[in-house]
Amino acid sequence: MPEHYTTPRVAAQNLTKRVPSPEGELTILEDVTLSIAAGEAVAVVGASGSGKSTLLGLLAGLDAPNEGRVLLDGVDLAGLDEDGRARLRAGRVGFVFQSFQLLPSLTALENVLLPLELAGVADAAARAREEIARVGLEARRGHYPNQLSGGEQQRVAIARAFAARPKILFADEPTGNLDQATGERVIELLFALNREHDATLVLVTHDEALARRCGRRLRLDAGRLAAAGAGAAGRAAP
Repeated sequence: MPEHYTTPRVAAQNLTKRVPSPEGELTILEDVTLSIAAGEAVAVVGASGSGKSTLLGLLAGLDAPNEGRVLLDGVDLAGLDEDGRARLRAGRVGFVFQSFQLLPSLTALENVLLPLELAGVADAAARAREEIARVGLEARRGHYPNQLSGGEQQRVAIARAFAARPKILFADEPTGNLDQATGERVIELLFALNREHDATLVLVTHDEALARRCGRRLRLDAGRLAAAGAGAAGRAAP
């Protein structure tokens, strides 16, 4: 049987994250264990302050837990230094953020191209143009972020995330700064590209429409994993 059917794409074991505060140590996440298979689309939901974005950062290797461990494709992040985690992310992980995080001095095309060049992708220029066209922005590829609408900037961010052909895509409130109509178009694009590239999708969202599109929901309640809801086969809804 192929490895991707037996090894979770993302796994967390007994994750706990604490941070200092004026009132003393504050527990953000406590004893969170989860497993996400290849090809799954999973929404992480919960009230503000429940630890959703903190969990996403730990799963992506952007932060380290106080206790527990994270495995991406079976690789234990605790066994890697920061350079090793960065190399693992560059080869397997894509990100889409609520705030877009585009470089203002680069055009739309250059924002997609830069991480490909840094990763040494041989066909970087052609791939960047392909992804910009795929998100419907070929005519806007020479524009800078401040010349693009919020929805267009998010589409550039999605093109940038998928251009590296990640096995895992993490998205933190990807429609949070968009109006409803634009958000729905971004959702359609996100799942269309997810199906095309067969990437595992892990989303933090307050958007019920987006959460319903995922095959499974993980709910955080005051830093603890409270419940999970599953759809057919745990994959994204068509």
